[in-house]
Amino acid sequence: MFNKKKKNQNEDMDTNVEANVNEVENPINEVSEVEELSIEEKFALEKTELNDKYLRLFAEFDNYKRRTQKERVELLQTASKDVVVSLLSVLDDFDRALKATENSTEVAPVREGVILIQTKLKSILANKGLKEMETLHTSFDADIHEAITNIPAPSEDLKGKVVDELEKGYTLNDKIIRFAKVVVGN
Repeated sequence: MFNKKKKNQNEDMDTNVEANVNEVENPINEVSEVEELSIEEKFALEKTELNDKYLRLFAEFDNYKRRTQKERVELLQTASKDVVVSLLSVLDDFDRALKATENSTEVAPVREGVILIQTKLKSILANKGLKEMETLHTSFDADIHEAITNIPAPSEDLKGKVVDELEKGYTLNDKIIRFAKVVVGN
């Protein structure tokens, strides 16, 4: 009987040991499953955060593009404002010159007034970066000149050079905005 009790105790112990082993194994398995779920959850959370960050950056860039395009349109609309405001004084001078010519019979004072207005206009435009090209008696250059016609050169030293200028050429801040229309000597 004693053996029987001992045998039952041993079986109970074995059962307890197996239960303890199972308890020890199960928490480890549960922890690894929890870790796997938490890793998957971490990836899902990171994916959501990155997607949100991407959407915010995309929206911010889209707003930036719209804002810069709007600023560019406004700049183009108001870019000429500065030039127009500075030319208003020249327009006023022309109005005064026209009033002065109504009662004037002499040409010399009217001519002087027009020359003064032209000088004022040229100085305003020069302050804005406009420069006249010097073309007379210079070598013909297709990059800055537009040849209208060729004529026989009046002298030997004018062959291949600009003999006459029909329209002046202009540069604005060292960029050609109008080519000089010239007559070239052959």
